[in-house]
Amino acid sequence: MNFDMKKWIQEMNHADVKKPLPVLSFPGIQITGNTVEEIVGNGTLQADCMEAVAKKFDMAAVLSLMDLSVEAEAFGSPVRYSAEEVPTVTAPIIHDEDEAEALCVPAVGVGRTGECLKGIREIAGRVKDRPILAGMIGPYSLAGRLLDMTEIMILCYEDPELVETVLEKVTQFLCAYAKAFKEAGADGIVLAEPAAGLLGPGLFRDFSVSYVKQVCETAEAEGLMLIYHNCGTVEPLLADIAEIPAAGYSFGNAVNMETVLKAMPEDRIVIGNIDPVGVLRNGSPDTIRRETQELMRKCCGYPNFIIASGCDIPPMTPIENLQAFFDAAEEFYQNREG
Repeated sequence: MNFDMKKWIQEMNHADVKKPLPVLSFPGIQITGNTVEEIVGNGTLQADCMEAVAKKFDMAAVLSLMDLSVEAEAFGSPVRYSAEEVPTVTAPIIHDEDEAEALCVPAVGVGRTGECLKGIREIAGRVKDRPILAGMIGPYSLAGRLLDMTEIMILCYEDPELVETVLEKVTQFLCAYAKAFKEAGADGIVLAEPAAGLLGPGLFRDFSVSYVKQVCETAEAEGLMLIYHNCGTVEPLLADIAEIPAAGYSFGNAVNMETVLKAMPEDRIVIGNIDPVGVLRNGSPDTIRRETQELMRKCCGYPNFIIASGCDIPPMTPIENLQAFFDAAEEFYQNREG
C-alpha cells in the first residue's frame, strides 16, 4: 500500500512512543540463510531478507539494502563481492575530462539496479503495515566512487568543471532511479551521502547540496519521502544540511546528537546515532542497553527524534544484539510512561 508520508512524518513527530528506525537490512541474511553476495544480486532474496527483518523486529519502516556500490557498478565501476561483507568499488573509471565527457548515463534497470527495483516491488507486495524505504547513494558519494574518493577532493579545487560534469550525469541517473523506486512501490528514499561529510562548507554547498536538492525535488514531486543520511563529521555543515529539503535526516555516531537536533528543522524527523560497529556489532547486550537508553534520555525530549543506528548495521551483527537494542528502546518508553 502507498502511505501518505507527510501524514506519517506528522504522526511520528507527535507520537509519545516512537518505533526505532535503525539502518537495518543486511543482518536478515542470518535469518534467511543467504550470503551477502547472493542477495545483492537477487531481488527476490533481497525481499526475503527485508521481510525477515520486518517480521523479527518492530521497526518504524522497512529499509532496503544500503549497498553503495550498486549505482557505481551500473556506470561501469568494478566491484568486489564477499559472503559476509557489503560490496565495495575497487577502482575509479574516470581519470580526465575526456572520460568525464564520454561517461554514459545508464538506463535505470542496468546491472543490479534492476534487482534492487525488483526487491522493492516484491517487499511492497508482502509488507503492508509500514512504509517501504529504498536505499540510494547520494550524488557526490557516487561521483567519488567513479573518480576516486581522494582524487575528487583534489579536483574540486583543481578542476571543478570535471567534477561538475560527473555530478550532473550521476544526478540525472539518481533522479530517474528515484522515480523508478516510486513506480516499484517505495514510499520513501534513504539517500546516503557520507563522502560529502569530508568537504568544507563552501565545497559542500557547491558539490553536494545543490545536487542533493535536485534529487529531493524529484522525490517530492513523486510523492516520496526522502531521508538524507550522512554519517560523517558534519557538525560544521549542519546549517547547510538543514537547508536540504528532506523530510528527515539520519546522522552517524561521529556527531553529538543533541547538537544536531538543535540545528535541524523541528518538523523533520531526525534519526541516529548508535554506533553500528563498536556498539551494535561488537558490544554486549548490556552495553547496547546502556548506550541506547543514555542516548534516548538525552534526545527523546525533542519530539522529532527517533532512535536508530548511526549507519548501516553490518551483516553479521548478532541477532541477540539487535534484539537488545529494540528491547532497550521499548523499556525506555515503558519506564518513562510509568
